Amino acid sequence: MTMIKHADIIIIGGGVVGCSIAYNLAKAGAGQVVVLERGYLASGATGRCGAGVRMQWGTETNCLLARESVKILENLPAMLEIEDDIEFKQGGYLLLAYTSKMVEQFKKNLQLQASLAIPACWVSPEQAKEIVPYLNIQGLLGATFCPKDGHANPFKVTSLYAKAAARLGVKFYTYTEVTGLTVKAGKVSTVHTDKGDIATNTVINAAGGYAKTIGRMAGIELPIFPERHEILVTEPVAPLQIPMVMSFYHNLYCQQTPHGSFIMGIGHPDEPESFNTQASWRFLTEMAERITTILPPLAKLNVIRQWAGLYDMCPDRTPILGEDSNVQGFYTAAGFSGHGFMIAPMVGKLIAQTIMGLPTDIPINAFSADRFVRGQLYVEPSVV
Repeated sequence: MTMIKHADIIIIGGGVVGCSIAYNLAKAGAGQVVVLERGYLASGATGRCGAGVRMQWGTETNCLLARESVKILENLPAMLEIEDDIEFKQGGYLLLAYTSKMVEQFKKNLQLQASLAIPACWVSPEQAKEIVPYLNIQGLLGATFCPKDGHANPFKVTSLYAKAAARLGVKFYTYTEVTGLTVKAGKVSTVHTDKGDIATNTVINAAGGYAKTIGRMAGIELPIFPERHEILVTEPVAPLQIPMVMSFYHNLYCQQTPHGSFIMGIGHPDEPESFNTQASWRFLTEMAERITTILPPLAKLNVIRQWAGLYDMCPDRTPILGEDSNVQGFYTAAGFSGHGFMIAPMVGKLIAQTIMGLPTDIPINAFSADRFVRGQLYVEPSVV
């Protein structure tokens, strides 16, 4: 495909966030929108994520993004007028508390969630075992559960957004790497790629773990850094577990897919900043040790494969959304810290509303990068 020479808006990153933004912009009549992706669509963090969708967060900003995104996901195929199944299953999230500090934080989170009409509740260890019968409740002090949380297929969600966007005229250039940006008089003017240059007045940085790299091309230092997280998938077995089980004490999550396989992952607080996406033996052994203490029957399962992906981490675990205060026309939609997939539907709407000069469904100023200068951070406590 021959690359066009001018676009009204260029989105860098063809993951679920970039494709959601593209669709929402095209639907709003934003003109010629272009998506640039260095691999194939969803080849980065989106295609490597754990696929969970939850509203149980500890900050109002993340709760609102997740709540509104769930509403969209519940009706996404119909909304996009595409007959397909995104495999969105609302089997719930069970968040386990093993310390008094966790109990205190979880109950504080529940108060916030209740004020936002998120149907989460506190459950005793015995009630948690009723929800997940194979759960080992030794040492468990309690848990929170939201039946409206769940999981969806990241590839299918991204594909639906991309198809709907393309139908509205969005152009997608895959296997196209951005090599630089030109900023003139404080305004974005050109995006340079390995396939040619495109003139534009508006760039959206949705590059995930590479967001800092893209920002530097525009002379912007974003407080976002890449961090490796690892996942494995097991052989499919008969249904054992409906909800996603998550433990911040063990730093892990685990769910059973509709196809019967278990997907599980852990986070390492000592993981260095890097673009490393190589899976490790350490992960395999640690994952096995940790998960079998919580869900003993999983010890008998065979692992089919394992992989790693990048979280685009932000210091307060809350994304950066909106236009840069120093470079006109440069927008960021990154720093999701592991929950970009689950809030992408609402992020796409917010960015489109902002660029089109429309009122935003959620106040977007809270997500500005300037919050780090002001010292007004929204530290999210609930990240694995």
